[in-house]
Amino acid sequence: MNEQSERPARAQPTVASGGDPGAPRTRLSSVVRDLLDLKSDPLPKMSRPRWLAWLPHVMLVCLAVYFGFLTAEQLRDHYGITGGSVPLLAVPVGVSVVVAARRPLAGFWLGLIAAGLIAWTVHGHAGDGQSWPWLPIGMFSFAPVLLLVALRVPPRVTIGAVSVTIACTALAEVLFQPDHASPSLLGAVYIFVFTGLLGYALRAARLARTKLAEQETLTEEERARRTLLEERSRIARELHDVVAHHMTVISIQAQVAPHLVENPSEELKENLAGIRENALEALTELRRVLGVLRSEQPDDPATRQHPQPTLAELDGLVDNVRGAGLDVTTEIAGIRRPLTPGVELTAYRIMQEALSNCLRHAPGSRVEVGVAYVPRGLHLRVTNTAPTRPAPPTSGAGHGLLGMRERAGMLGGELAAGPVPGGGYEVSALLPMDPVHPDSSSHAAETKKRD
Repeated sequence: MNEQSERPARAQPTVASGGDPGAPRTRLSSVVRDLLDLKSDPLPKMSRPRWLAWLPHVMLVCLAVYFGFLTAEQLRDHYGITGGSVPLLAVPVGVSVVVAARRPLAGFWLGLIAAGLIAWTVHGHAGDGQSWPWLPIGMFSFAPVLLLVALRVPPRVTIGAVSVTIACTALAEVLFQPDHASPSLLGAVYIFVFTGLLGYALRAARLARTKLAEQETLTEEERARRTLLEERSRIARELHDVVAHHMTVISIQAQVAPHLVENPSEELKENLAGIRENALEALTELRRVLGVLRSEQPDDPATRQHPQPTLAELDGLVDNVRGAGLDVTTEIAGIRRPLTPGVELTAYRIMQEALSNCLRHAPGSRVEVGVAYVPRGLHLRVTNTAPTRPAPPTSGAGHGLLGMRERAGMLGGELAAGPVPGGGYEVSALLPMDPVHPDSSSHAAETKKRD
């Protein structure tokens, strides 16, 4: 009773330590399945120079013809085989090399079967000192096939292919070796093992070069990404140290200014309050931009601490411009409908920039703002009359129109800007309801630029 209860306990550590008796059988069956997998794996062309791209394939065809010719010659001259059986035996030897260039294991089995048929045919003709079961040229004609196998299959499959070839050779010599014939097992072992090792080494070197190239690509991408992040961090520091400071000062000055004037008018208070409110809104927007710049993933929703402006806030934008002294009228045509966030943001930014241009370059003008929901898109229009007084000098770089065109172009839309009769100016944009992906539009723009 105790002995029976102790036996399972003693056997349990063997299984727990990884000694699975079925593991070798599983690995062997996996190798057998891989050896019987005749899938296509074409020999690649040479990458450079291009005019020699097909050189390996041409060389293999020449070798196939050469080995087929030598096999036929040795069958006739050394073993006395004549008649139509000679080409029937010699042609598969050359064909196996060509087949192995596209289907390595299919070429391997074809070459091994061809070698077996030749050994069977010359069995009764092998005289004193003649090689059997391999012809003298047979081992060398089968070596390229093994090399093509070793170049494109895992090492365990290469070991399996070499082992099957040597085992078949040894079995043939043990069971069917003709009298006085010279055994070819030892030469086959040397040649086939060397070929397998050579193919393994070349395959390992090719994989190492591929991994090295991939690693270099990843390193280059990481370097470019790090450079981009550093540049964005530098821009964020500049914005924070300069722009944010000045906007904070403007906000404080606008808040303190009414207390520095005796009996300030209500109009002055309202204008100063509007200046402070705009400064605070600019600071809020600037903080959002700084958060995006400092984030490694600016598209991550977690980095968007504030909602993006939309056309629903157009009235507030127009009120700010009216408060700055412009006469602005708004007209909305069509049935309002929900738009994608990208279209909403782009439309708001275009309106914002166009109205800012009216403030800077057309003081005292009348401005007409139009928003039309057309069947397949959104039409925006900002038109101003001629200014009633000279525009003050500005320190801007004149990138407003360029930025508006880029925003519209990223969505697949169009933007036009230019003077109108009477001395005014008009900005008109058409944004599609279903914008194209930014990546595809930038790719198309880059392609057009190359052309």
